[in-house]
Amino acid sequence: MEFLRMASPSIIPNDRLDKDFYLVLEDFHAGPAFRETDEGISHSTLIADLLSGQYDQVLRVVAFNPVEGWSRDASEDIARTLERKAAEGYEIPDALKDFIEGQLGRKIGVQLALPLART
Repeated sequence: MEFLRMASPSIIPNDRLDKDFYLVLEDFHAGPAFRETDEGISHSTLIADLLSGQYDQVLRVVAFNPVEGWSRDASEDIARTLERKAAEGYEIPDALKDFIEGQLGRKIGVQLALPLART
């Protein structure tokens, strides 16, 4: 016998879920944990929060969109955005520098040498 499973409607309206969300994995004294965030934290809000020192020991940033059905590690993208902010003159908290440099694999602002073309 085959059962037909009916999908139950979500109690959360789709318009509240159809956006990108960000979670920050932070290293606390008791161990890593995802920090609570507001529902509406956007990419720009997250960057502003990071620059203002609201996070101490960032390990990873995870982005997801429930309606589109995806999630990914956004750590490198966030680190690149923060590096651009540093180049624009924004002060980067010391704890955040470790995250950026760890994600980029180099010091902030250091360009990797490009090989010279041979003629």
